[in-house]
Amino acid sequence: MENEQRSPGTSLVAEPRQRRSPVLRRVLIGAVAGCAVLGGLLWLLPEEPRPAPPPAPGPKAQALTAVTAGVPAALPDLAALIGDRETRVRVRPRDARSWAVLGSAYVEQGRRTGDTLYYPKAEEALRTALKVRARGNDANAVAMDGLAALANERRDFRAARTWGEAAVKAAPRRWTTYPLLIDAYTGLGDYKATRRTLDKLLELHTGPAVMARAAAVYRDQGWREDAAAQLADAAAKATAPAEQAAWLQRSGELAWERGDREVALRHFEAAVRLDPDQREALAGEGRALAALGRTSEALNAYQVALAKQPTPQYALELGELYESLGLAQAARVQYDTLRALAAKDAAAGVDDELVLGVFEADHGDAHDAVRRLRAEWTRQPGIPVADALGWALHRAGQDEEALKFASVATDRVHGGGVRDALYMFHRGTIERELEKFASARRHLQEALQINPYFSPLRVPPAQAALTALGEPPNEPLPSDTSG
Repeated sequence: MENEQRSPGTSLVAEPRQRRSPVLRRVLIGAVAGCAVLGGLLWLLPEEPRPAPPPAPGPKAQALTAVTAGVPAALPDLAALIGDRETRVRVRPRDARSWAVLGSAYVEQGRRTGDTLYYPKAEEALRTALKVRARGNDANAVAMDGLAALANERRDFRAARTWGEAAVKAAPRRWTTYPLLIDAYTGLGDYKATRRTLDKLLELHTGPAVMARAAAVYRDQGWREDAAAQLADAAAKATAPAEQAAWLQRSGELAWERGDREVALRHFEAAVRLDPDQREALAGEGRALAALGRTSEALNAYQVALAKQPTPQYALELGELYESLGLAQAARVQYDTLRALAAKDAAAGVDDELVLGVFEADHGDAHDAVRRLRAEWTRQPGIPVADALGWALHRAGQDEEALKFASVATDRVHGGGVRDALYMFHRGTIERELEKFASARRHLQEALQINPYFSPLRVPPAQAALTALGEPPNEPLPSDTSG
């Protein structure tokens, strides 16, 4: 047997495996037992706690989200964000993004409070962001968006267009720039560019802010039902109270423009409940309450709005309400307030020539109104300026030219798609003066059909003018001469 041939490798492996198999068996048994014991121990241990959900964003984070997305932010949150960014730029003066966010927050604070002294601070911060920006971050786009927003608030729509177009060129898919461009194009009367920009915005983004912007464009085109539907959806889908309140306030404005006093008031009141700092809704309450005959409440709402957000427009509306009640001295106080606020705004770079022209045409020097509004028309020929200039020309005795501008404001052919009762009243009054009686009757009737309460001062003369014009004459139909 010694001579039996075996493979050396096979012999060396087989023999040791046979000798070690009992040991391996014991090891395997021990391992299985250990696993069982360990499993039992794990079963006895308390369950590991699940990770807690992330905390809700704090005021600074909420304001940052709102400011960088171009939606309304709550005033306390804005104050927290501004304080945080002011501290950051003191410590890190070359932090371009913090400068850009700070400037944008100043713009929003100025808009919401009516304190235009925030605007020079905003411009300084935003321009600093452009100077110290770091390559590869988004501070440049945020700063240009902020400068476009600032220019819109100052009613410098040419500058807003310039900054907005530069921002789009730098970041074509940054959706937040497009709403700013829509405002700029609308202010300049470029309604084709407005619609084109809205189409691009709708391609890039959806959500409440985009719905609200679409609603504004639809309203200017005369599509009130579409605008109302968009705003209702925007308010329903908004997640922050300040944003939801803003869209409710705009819904109230739409309802007011079509004469739905009760609906408008409900929207305004809901907006104020959500955000007590929603001052535009407070002024809206004043309009609706005055139309409902609740005069004391209307005066109080206007006074609160004007105290919290001192703007020339609110002073004008409150003054005209006083004047309609025969309170001439109280009206003059508000008109003096208007002039003082406009002077303060001018020092902060804000263009108040439109509201000053409207005021001077009705309550001051009509020729001064024409001068102001001609210059404004040259700078930014939007529909509100066309209407105001036409009315100022009428008040100055230049009715032929006045009708040209009133037609721009009210004819769809010229771009005036918005159905505004005041615009129709102005055109009808001018046409009556020019003895275009049929057209005057039609436009005065339309003014009162759109909103029978559009102005406490102008509804009575509109009604009196219609009465004086009487019913249209019963003229025979023209004969058919074709055959």
